[in-house]
Amino acid sequence: MSSPAVLITGGTSGIGKATAELLHQRGYRVMVTGQNPDTLAAARKELPEGVVVLRADSRSASDTDRLTSEVRTRFGSLDALFLNAGINRAAPLEAIDEATYDDVFAINTKGQFFTLQRTLPLLRDGASVIFTVGIGAIRGIPGGSLTAASRGALLTMVPSLAIELAPRRIRVNAVSPGAIETPIWSKSGLSPEELSAVAEDMAVRIPFGRMGSAREVAETVAFLASDASGYVTGQNITVGGGSGIAA
Repeated sequence: MSSPAVLITGGTSGIGKATAELLHQRGYRVMVTGQNPDTLAAARKELPEGVVVLRADSRSASDTDRLTSEVRTRFGSLDALFLNAGINRAAPLEAIDEATYDDVFAINTKGQFFTLQRTLPLLRDGASVIFTVGIGAIRGIPGGSLTAASRGALLTMVPSLAIELAPRRIRVNAVSPGAIETPIWSKSGLSPEELSAVAEDMAVRIPFGRMGSAREVAETVAFLASDASGYVTGQNITVGGGSGIAA
C-alpha cells in the first residue's frame, strides 16, 4: 500500500510549510503550492527532499487545472487536501477599495472553493479536507472585516460540504488559528511599529499569554488529516491559546 498523499495550498511558508514538514515526517507524500517567487525558492531549499513545490495562483482557473493534472500524474489520488492559501489585508472599512476586496475574495474564498471542486475526483473515499479559516471569522478584530468575511465564507460552507461528501466518507473540517507567529503578518500592510503593538495587545488578551506557533496549528491539521479523526466532520477547531473564552 502506497503512502498517503496530501496537497497543501499556500504551503511555502508559515502554517502551510510547517504542516508540509510535519506530514512529510509522518510518511505522507506532500505537494505544496505558492505564488511568491521568493517563498517558492526558499521552500524548494528548506523543505525536505521529496516534497513537491509548485507555483500555482488560486485565482487562476488554468493554474488550478494544471495543479490538478500534476497531482494526478505524481500521486494518482489524494488522502488529504489542506486548503490553506490566503492573504490578510488589515484595513479600516473606509480604506478598502473594490480592487482589494475582489483580490482578497478571489484568493481566500473563490480560489479555495474551486481547488476543492477540481481536485474532488482525485480524493479517495474516506479522505480529509481541511480549510484554514481563522479566529477573526468568529471574534471581532479591528481592521479585520475583509479578511474575516472572506475566510468566514469558507466556514459557512463546511457543514453543507460535510453533508454533501458524507456518502463518500470524505470529512470536511476547518482549523481556525488565533494569533500565530507567521510571515503573513509582515504582508498585512501594517508598519513594524503597528505590528509590534498588535502583537503585544494580542498577547495580553490570550489566556496563555503568548502567540502560537505554526507547528502548533500543523499538529491540529495533522490530526484532522489522519484516521484518528475518522468520526469528525463539519467542525471548526480553534487553535488560539484560549482566545475569546475569557470574560
